[in-house]
Amino acid sequence: MSAHGATSQKSSMLGQPKAVYAVAFACVVSFMGIGLVDPILPSLKTQLGASESQVTLLFTSYLVVTAVAMLGTNWVSSRIGAKQTLVAGLSIIVVFSALAGLSDSIGGIVGFRAGWGLGNALFIATSLAVIVASASGGFAGAIVLYEAALGLGIAAGPLVGGLLGSISWRGPFFGVAVLMAIALLATVVLLDKTPKPVQKMPLSAPLKALRHRGLLTMAITALLYNWGFFTMLGYAPFPMELSAIELGFVFFGWGLLVALFSVVGAPRLQARFGTARSLYGALGLFAVDLLLIAVFTDTKWALITCVIVAGAFIGINNTLTTQAVMQVSPVERPVASAAYGFVRFLGGGLAPFAAGKLVEAFDVHVPFYVGAVAVLAGVAVLASGHRILAAADRGMAEDGHPVDAPDDVAGEIADEFGGAPGAVDGEVEAELLHRR
Repeated sequence: MSAHGATSQKSSMLGQPKAVYAVAFACVVSFMGIGLVDPILPSLKTQLGASESQVTLLFTSYLVVTAVAMLGTNWVSSRIGAKQTLVAGLSIIVVFSALAGLSDSIGGIVGFRAGWGLGNALFIATSLAVIVASASGGFAGAIVLYEAALGLGIAAGPLVGGLLGSISWRGPFFGVAVLMAIALLATVVLLDKTPKPVQKMPLSAPLKALRHRGLLTMAITALLYNWGFFTMLGYAPFPMELSAIELGFVFFGWGLLVALFSVVGAPRLQARFGTARSLYGALGLFAVDLLLIAVFTDTKWALITCVIVAGAFIGINNTLTTQAVMQVSPVERPVASAAYGFVRFLGGGLAPFAAGKLVEAFDVHVPFYVGAVAVLAGVAVLASGHRILAAADRGMAEDGHPVDAPDDVAGEIADEFGGAPGAVDGEVEAELLHRR
C-alpha cells in the first residue's frame, strides 16, 4: 500500500462526525450479540436441561429472523427515514435482550432471540448505509470503519459474555440491554434527523436485486462461507469443554484476529493482490482450517488453536466481501445490503442447528467436514464471477476513491449483467456513473 493510501486510510478512521462514531458504537454492541452467547452455551445446556441442538437454536432463531427481516428493512426506512429505523432497531434489541435475560426456559430464550434478530436486521442494514453516507475519507474508508466496529464487537462479545456468564448465564443478555440502551441514547442525540427518501421502496426490491449476477454471486458465496463460519462459532464451544470465562478468552483471541485482519490485513492484501485473489486465499485457508478442526476435534489444544487462527481468514473475508458487494451491485446500497444480508444470514442461521443434528446422527467431526466443503464450494461460486470483481477493482483507486475507469471496465460489468455498454439498464448505468 502506498504512503498516500495508508495516510488516507488513517484519516478515514479519525476525524469523523460525531454521528458516525455514535452509529459505529452501536455497531460494536450489535455485533457483540453474535458471539456473546458462545461462552454460555454449555451452561445453558446444563442449567436448563437442553440438548445441544436446542441450545444452537439461539443462533438459528436470531440469524434466520435477521435474514428474513432484511427483506423489509428498505421498505421501513424509505417510509420513516434512516434515523428512525436505527432507533426502532436499537429499541427492539434493548427490549428483547432484557426479556431473554428474564426467561427461565430455553424455548423462551430462543423466542426472544428471534425478536432480537428483528431489531438486528433493522439496525444492520441501515447502519452500513448511514456510515457510508456520513463518513469522511471515501467509500473504502467507510467500509473499513464499519468492519473495525464489526471486528471490535465480535472480539468483545465473547469476552463480555464470558465475564458476565461466569456470574450467571443471564448476565450477557442484561449486559447487551444496558449497552444498547446507551447506544440508543447516543444515536438519538448525535445523529441528525435523516430525510425520508423521495421514493418509497417496495418490499420486492431486495429479491429483485438478486437477479443481478454480481450481487447474487457474492450473496451465494457469503451463504456458503457463513455455513462454515457459524458451524465453528455455534458448535466448537461444546467439544472444547471449557468454563464460560475460558471460552470467553478463547473467542476473544479469535475476535482480536478478526478485528486486526479486517482493518489492517484486508486492505493491504487487496492493494497487493486484488479483491478476487485475496478472497480466494482467505476462503481456501479457512476451508483448510475447518478441515483441521474436523480432524482434531478431540484434541483440545489443536481445536482451540485452529479456532483462534480462523479469525485471520474471517477478518479478511468480512471486509473484502462487504466492499465487493457494494462495488459490484447495480442497485442502491441499502437495497444491496438488505439482499446480501438476507442470503448470507440464512446460511449462518441454519448451520449451527444443522451441526447439532449432524452430531446426533453421526459424530462430532462431521459438521466441520461439511463446513469445510461448504466454504470450498463458496470459492467455486466466487470464481464464476471473477470478471466482475476484476472490473470493479479497476474502477477503484487504492484508497477506495472512484477513478476514471477505462471503457473496458464498463463493458465487462455490462457483459456480466447481460447487455452491451450502451444498453445497460438504468440502475447499472447509474452505478457505473457513481463509480466514475
